Amino acid sequence: MELSCSAKRNFQICTSSVFISCKGKVISISRKPLQAWQVITSGICGLILTIGLARFAYTPLLPAMQLQTGLSDSGAGALAAINYAGYMTGVLIASWMDDEKWRHRFYEWGMWFAVISTATMSITDSMPIWFVSRYVGGMCGAAGMLLGSGLVLGWLMRQGHRPELGVYFMGIGSGVVVTAFGSWGLAQIFPLWSEQWMAFAVIGLIFLIPAWMWRAPAPPVVTNKNLAQVAVSKRWLFLMFVSYFAAGWGFVVHATFTVSMVERIPELQGYGSIAWGLVGLAAIPAVFIWDLIARKVGDTNALILAFTFQIISIVLLIFSDSLVASLLSAFGYGATFIGIVSLTLALVGRRAPENPGKAMARLTLAYGLAQMIAPVVTGYLTQSTGSFHSALWVTAIVMGLGLLLLMQLERKKS
Repeated sequence: MELSCSAKRNFQICTSSVFISCKGKVISISRKPLQAWQVITSGICGLILTIGLARFAYTPLLPAMQLQTGLSDSGAGALAAINYAGYMTGVLIASWMDDEKWRHRFYEWGMWFAVISTATMSITDSMPIWFVSRYVGGMCGAAGMLLGSGLVLGWLMRQGHRPELGVYFMGIGSGVVVTAFGSWGLAQIFPLWSEQWMAFAVIGLIFLIPAWMWRAPAPPVVTNKNLAQVAVSKRWLFLMFVSYFAAGWGFVVHATFTVSMVERIPELQGYGSIAWGLVGLAAIPAVFIWDLIARKVGDTNALILAFTFQIISIVLLIFSDSLVASLLSAFGYGATFIGIVSLTLALVGRRAPENPGKAMARLTLAYGLAQMIAPVVTGYLTQSTGSFHSALWVTAIVMGLGLLLLMQLERKKS
């Protein structure tokens, strides 16, 4: 529809209406409200930006960076750790943030800076600049993972849809697939690591369009009294906090070093990106499967199963260097880490429906803390021993402790 007016026009666009000021008169033109598929698609694209590019692109590009710039194992671990320090900073901000407008702004800034921080990695091989870029990228990840998921979950609950985040978290697996196969394809065109980083930034602009256009609108100013808070004991919070710390440890070791672990095996050189791509391919359908499992056996039992299978995927790499074991491990990791994240965040978000993002952020402090510590420990152990095996043993033990706590939580419930 086209409106003509000789006077200057000012436009203010809201989620359900367009207001046009013309000659002092305000005309309201209603437009269709956002549909669930649009809000979820926006969230998926936002996760591809803030998690896939701003955080996960580092994993498949790490071998090329080490080969072409001389980046050491300890330096690689430090860069991963600073990324997770940025993530935890974002988590802290989200855990303190009550104002809904600022929560939206932080999420919106996260999408833009995901592109900017990705592009910044390409302009220099200076470690200080890399540290700043990875730190900002980590903050973007927190915006997408917590604020984005909180906004989507809150919108779904207000609209009467099933309050599950499985479909939304397809964005994590999709981000892995984009970075894995994207890095392989880009390497055929752009041999330099810096060119590949810049190409990923350009790809990010494509995902930014739907992520921005269909982002979840802010909730009404008046609190919805129908969304009753669910009482949560301090013991429940403590056990979930520590088990989620263990989950964060298991997540970050694979997320950072999967490609490097495969490429270090002489017989498997060239298969690193394939293993990383398999992680993403396994994660995409897994989000649906874990929601179905949780409906059948309950959230805590589903988490116990996910922890168990992830521990098995870790141990596989300790006892075998074969291609089959590496690919099975990558598949098992991809199929389980996404379930642990989606089940945990949805569980805590449903217990705090008035501000799910804030509740998720507070629990995720444990996840972020593990993501700061684990890469440094892994890098140090790997450089000291010349193998990833000792670091994988530590990871399996930490995950095992988290599993025991979840079993204790379920036992007390029954």
